[in-house]
Amino acid sequence: MSLSPQSLPERERAALADLLETVGPDAPTCCEGWTTAHLAAHLAVRDRRPDALPGYGLELLPGGERLAWWSHRLEDRLRSSTPYAEVVHQVRTGPPSWSPMTLPAAAKALNVAEFAIHHEDVRRAQPDWEPRQLPREEQDQLWSGLALHARRAAGRRGLVLRRSDAPGVEKRIGAGSRTVTGEPLELMLWASGRRDVARVQVA
Repeated sequence: MSLSPQSLPERERAALADLLETVGPDAPTCCEGWTTAHLAAHLAVRDRRPDALPGYGLELLPGGERLAWWSHRLEDRLRSSTPYAEVVHQVRTGPPSWSPMTLPAAAKALNVAEFAIHHEDVRRAQPDWEPRQLPREEQDQLWSGLALHARRAAGRRGLVLRRSDAPGVEKRIGAGSRTVTGEPLELMLWASGRRDVARVQVA
């Protein structure tokens, strides 16, 4: 069972696939060292190779780089063996029915941030990009999916993430007073390391 085509992750997936087709395999992204070909292969492997998933989930933990090595090797193999157009088609069509990524809980927990962030990775690496104006409902979903990235960004110092589009709404992680203010999509980009392109205010 997959998410409805009307869900936020599926809309972001479709828009990202359209953009990948438009810009081609050699366009830059906001992922350091990655072209659009690298990013497309990453998403296709994530959907279709369950043995790659531990590397994506644990690569920031001690010893996780070994698992991440295998995940990135699978991406390199796909990128070198499969035409770019076919890889983008795999991104567009999503995981096969047997993939754990089709489970509703996994899709909801993992795909909202994944596709919103990577869509912006391509958009914001192109000339003359402008922030998108997302509906409040979609910003709310991004806000709900922010926790994992926020904890990583907070580290030991602590962090307060504050919504600029919803006065009084904030997330506090730890005891620190460092405050980052912006719309949920911008906060998600900032917390996931895209600080050069995130439209936020840091205090």
